[in-house]
Amino acid sequence: MFKSTPMMALALAAIASLQVDARLFTVTNKCSYTIWPAVYTGNTAQGTPSGIASQGGWQLDAGQSSSFGVPDNWQASRIWGRSECDFSKPDVSSCATGSCIGGLHCTQPGIPPATLAEFTLSQQGQDNYDVSLVDGANIPMAITANGCHTASCPINLNPNCPAPLQTKDASGNIVGCLSACKALGGDNNCCSGADDTPAKCPSSGVEYYSYFKQCKDAYAYAYDESSGTALWTCSGGHDYTITFCP
Repeated sequence: MFKSTPMMALALAAIASLQVDARLFTVTNKCSYTIWPAVYTGNTAQGTPSGIASQGGWQLDAGQSSSFGVPDNWQASRIWGRSECDFSKPDVSSCATGSCIGGLHCTQPGIPPATLAEFTLSQQGQDNYDVSLVDGANIPMAITANGCHTASCPINLNPNCPAPLQTKDASGNIVGCLSACKALGGDNNCCSGADDTPAKCPSSGVEYYSYFKQCKDAYAYAYDESSGTALWTCSGGHDYTITFCP
C-alpha cells in the first residue's frame, strides 16, 4: 500500500502551487515618481495572485519592477496605480488617487479616478484584457504580451482634464480625471437606467468621450467595445507586463 510521508506531502504541495501560478505578471514603474500598485480579484473562486500581489498592494519606486504569479483562470481582476500616498491617513483618503479600503493592502477596488488594467484569463480559450478609463484616469498605462496587441493609455490626461472632471491634490495640482459618469452622473454617461444597452448608450451621447478616446486602445466608456479598440484578446498561456508611464 502506498503511504504518504510528510516530506512527500510537502513536495506535492509545492508542485500544486507551481501549477496554480501558471502566469507571470510584471509591473514596471517608468514614471519619474513613486507609485503604489494595487491588485483586486473579483472572482476569488478561480484563485488569487501570489507573491507581492497577494497582499493587495505595495510600493514601487521610479524605475523599479515587481513580478508575481497568477492562476491560469484569474477572473474579473484589476491592477491600478495609486499616487501621492500617506498610509498614516485613513484608508480612503490615504492617496491622492486610487485609494482603497485596506490602506496599502487593498481589500476592495480603488476609488476613482484610476486607470485600470483589467484581466479575465482562460486556460484553454482566449484571455480578455483592457485598459479602462470608464471611471476615469490617473496614471498612463500599457499592457503588453508577446505577440498580442498592446492595450494602452500612454497619454497623461491630467493636465488638460476638463474642469468638471478634475481631481486635485492638497496643493491644487490636477492628479486625476474622472469620467463623465463619475463626475456628472446621468444615464447617458453611465449607460444605466433607460440607457442600459449598447444600442441606447452610443458613445455620441457620452459627455467628454472624445477626450478619453485620445487613448484609442483603451475603454473610454462602458460599451466602448463597439469601437473595436477597447477590449483585446490573446490566446491563453501568455505572461503580461503592466507598465506605468510607458
